[in-house]
Amino acid sequence: MTAASPYPDPRIHAWRDDLADAALEGVVDVPRFAAPVRHRLTAPQAPIRKAPEADAVAVSELLSGEAFDVLDVSGGVAWGYSVHDHYVGYVDAALLAETAEVQTHRIAAPTALVFAKPDIKSTVISALPMGALTRAAAHDEKFVSAAGGYVHRRHIAVIEDYAADPVAVAELFLGTPYKWGGRTRGGLDCSGLVQVALGACGIGCPRDSDIQAALGREVEDRRYRRGDLVFFPGHVGFMFDETRLLHANAFFMSTVIEPLDDVVGRLLPQYDAPVTAVRRL
Repeated sequence: MTAASPYPDPRIHAWRDDLADAALEGVVDVPRFAAPVRHRLTAPQAPIRKAPEADAVAVSELLSGEAFDVLDVSGGVAWGYSVHDHYVGYVDAALLAETAEVQTHRIAAPTALVFAKPDIKSTVISALPMGALTRAAAHDEKFVSAAGGYVHRRHIAVIEDYAADPVAVAELFLGTPYKWGGRTRGGLDCSGLVQVALGACGIGCPRDSDIQAALGREVEDRRYRRGDLVFFPGHVGFMFDETRLLHANAFFMSTVIEPLDDVVGRLLPQYDAPVTAVRRL
């Protein structure tokens, strides 16, 4: 058995063999440290990759307007971390921009269309995922001016206007294909679904399920309630009610609601105790 690394988790602390975040000086032993430079994503979404190669595994996604602190740029690829969850990885530098623009609104629908004109019959120029951030200005009773076009008011909210029920938010993603590292209606994974749903309710959430298992408090009696987070080895989902789990999963390759007992039954051949934790926020 190899000894655990004395260095902090590189998924959420930006260090590699040749470079580290200046905040880690004295914590990790590397030849160079860099101060982060704040950028924001200018595309609707972009993968955060584990390595700089274009075909490297995408470990998460950055959404339009989200902040990404850059520590290094090489070969057109930026290395740093997404500010909202401190998740570390590589992003196409061409999609990032230094900007002092203050974001005022966030997308509150699973997907919001951006129209060329304040008219639902006009050309759709782009689409933004839930959680994307933008600067918006009032236009008329139906539209706001945002993202280089117009977004319907039903799809956007001021940043501080949060949803009340993360399970209801997660339910909007039913049928979404499973996508490793995804955080959008186009595809997401189990922890991405939890992060997006909690974020829509103003609840800060880490990216990966093992780190999310520190959220809330442990439910010792295992009497499930709607909204409980149920953790399995490498997996997480929301209790939709007392008996059913809402989760994005690779078994169905989709976001579904199914009996918790069915999930446990599928895992029992591999694990004696498939449910590793139940947390209540």
